[in-house]
Amino acid sequence: MNFRYPNRKSRTVQQPISPSSRLKLNNSYANRGMTFEEDINHTNAHYLQIGKSVIHKKPTPVQIVSVDYPKRSAAVIKEAYFKQASTTDYNGVYRGRYIDFEAKETRNKTSFPLTNFHQHQIDHMRRVIEQDGICFILVRFKASQEDYLMEVPHLFYFWDQKDNGGRKSIPKTYFEENAHLIQLGYNPRIDYLKIVDELFFLRPKG
Repeated sequence: MNFRYPNRKSRTVQQPISPSSRLKLNNSYANRGMTFEEDINHTNAHYLQIGKSVIHKKPTPVQIVSVDYPKRSAAVIKEAYFKQASTTDYNGVYRGRYIDFEAKETRNKTSFPLTNFHQHQIDHMRRVIEQDGICFILVRFKASQEDYLMEVPHLFYFWDQKDNGGRKSIPKTYFEENAHLIQLGYNPRIDYLKIVDELFFLRPKG
């Protein structure tokens, strides 16, 4: 299925995993099973259930322009447009603070391409920081199945350099040295709030 942004550029959206495939994946915990988004959503649902935080994935307004009806009981969206440019994936409240983050994954083994972000997302994250909100990115390197939490000032540093002859990506080694590796668990799957506690609540401001 193709989605189009307001500037009419197409973007291919990954189709949902079928129920049979999902069951097969979920039965193999060693293979991590869920997609990155599903892992995060599962984590947020767990946080909500135990009263730890209220964090949700932001809905993106979509204008449907073409629908196919292969069956009377089923409809398939063939073409749609994003009504507006998105900001970040997730936001909510944690320990009285506004929290906002973007989640990305890459198949690249050695670096994280900055093309995964758009200028309006960077601008949004800067505004969150200016308002003393908690803002970061979660990145999954699919090849090594490693998840990292990185504070956005690191992202801003590489973003500001890319148009002035700097790198077009963030080396994986930079993540290893400057970001925070998140160990996969069961409940929650990706306990990113444990790192948020250390960075934004336990660490002295300076």
